[in-house]
Amino acid sequence: MGDIVIYCIIVFALGACFGSFANVCILRIPEKQSIVPHSQCVFCGRKLRWFELIPIFSFLALRGKCYGCKGTISAQYPLIEFANGVLWLLTYVVLGLRSPTAPLGLTPLTVVYCLAASALLILAVIDIRTMEIPPALNFCILMLGFIRVILDRSNWYVYVLGFITVSGVLLLLWYITSGRAIGGGDIKLMAVCGLLIGWQSIIAAFLLGCVIGTVVHIIRMAFTKAGRVLAFGPYLAAGVFVSMLWGGQIVEWYLSLYSF
Repeated sequence: MGDIVIYCIIVFALGACFGSFANVCILRIPEKQSIVPHSQCVFCGRKLRWFELIPIFSFLALRGKCYGCKGTISAQYPLIEFANGVLWLLTYVVLGLRSPTAPLGLTPLTVVYCLAASALLILAVIDIRTMEIPPALNFCILMLGFIRVILDRSNWYVYVLGFITVSGVLLLLWYITSGRAIGGGDIKLMAVCGLLIGWQSIIAAFLLGCVIGTVVHIIRMAFTKAGRVLAFGPYLAAGVFVSMLWGGQIVEWYLSLYSF
């Protein structure tokens, strides 16, 4: 039991570290900037030193201020780092520890889904800010989808069907409504995520995304006077993440409702 706790702490820490890179992507991808250069202060442009780059702890230790110019650092940084750590930890606990034969519970699928979770988090935040899903992130998930097919190549058709099942319907809807009902980025997101998790799970993911999006946006409209137009990507991303971890159980539960 003690070893599992240590492994969980390590996975969370690695996820938080990757969350720091996720912050870089969130800030730079919409601006068409390179994500390779070293991190720097957004106020004074000073290259950050190592003790300013420790996920979560640096923000707390510096009290949310730049070490050099004392500019106020956005709370987004520790929040994204923490959120990514939680996503990785959840993925590891649900998928990795479910495979007792894998060393430390670290399966190739766990690694693929951890990276996919980070991509979903990044695109969700960017979509909220810009109402656009960057093609680069859909491409990253597409590559992870190809790896998923290789890992389960005997069932390759499940993932190929996933690529077209929901996205095909949405593409038809896009043509019928001339793009008013759904965005092109959402269609591509459902296609690449379908390749990643398969046709049954992507259907569950889409339905979950619709339910989550409807409930959350109605609440937002009631309390914050939000408009009717919404960024659908974050809700779809949430549905995909849930289906990545529990898609099989959700489908089995749904089918059990019709079994006699």
